[in-house]
Amino acid sequence: MCNKVVTVWLLFSVKEKIVTMSPAQHRIVIVDDHAIFRAGIKALLDSEPDIEVVGEAEDGLSALQAAINLKPDLILSDLSMPKTSGTEGIRQIRRRFPAIGIIVLTVHKAEEYIRAALAAGANGYVLKDDSEQELLTAIHQVSNKNFYLSPNICNSVVSGFLGERNKYASLPTWDSLTPREQQVLKLIAEGYRNKAIADYLSISPKTVEKHRGNLMRKLDLHDVSSLTIYAINNGIIDNS
Repeated sequence: MCNKVVTVWLLFSVKEKIVTMSPAQHRIVIVDDHAIFRAGIKALLDSEPDIEVVGEAEDGLSALQAAINLKPDLILSDLSMPKTSGTEGIRQIRRRFPAIGIIVLTVHKAEEYIRAALAAGANGYVLKDDSEQELLTAIHQVSNKNFYLSPNICNSVVSGFLGERNKYASLPTWDSLTPREQQVLKLIAEGYRNKAIADYLSISPKTVEKHRGNLMRKLDLHDVSSLTIYAINNGIIDNS
């Protein structure tokens, strides 16, 4: 009888260890320049049995390095950070690792931030004043290959999209731009800065700035995010 009891206890113990040691379904990297905020998010996520925080980063450049080294399933990223912005980090990660889910976690509610993040390749957008449950829902939705937007920004995104769709429909066509303007627009939309564009095209930064000004005047678009959306809508760059 004693042997049977011991055997049952051992089987239960082994089974419990297997369950306890089973790998987390969602491996996550947190990207934010505030260490205390990262610690708070890590504490929240570590309490979830199917989530493991495998790394942290403080800007877009170190986020890319974390993606290369750690191969996470998902990245939570702020937008406003030093050195390399979150948007640029998202764009670079999306190019290198199309399968990684990317959720923006930020204070920014303005439409231009949302558009720029989605254009860069984010799969989700959550606000820092959303509930903890909202963040967890976003993580599970994006992990299942769905897009997720905070309910607090959905209306502005839909309204903005409808307005932009009508606006871009009436803009000059790609063919109305000179070949050089087309090259510059494509590079701007891919995230390159003036100096990098100048080096790539073997022209001066001043000439790049002139082409940029001509593009904005011709297309009636006045910031980089609008030029990027125009490029995506017209198939000039791929947002996949």
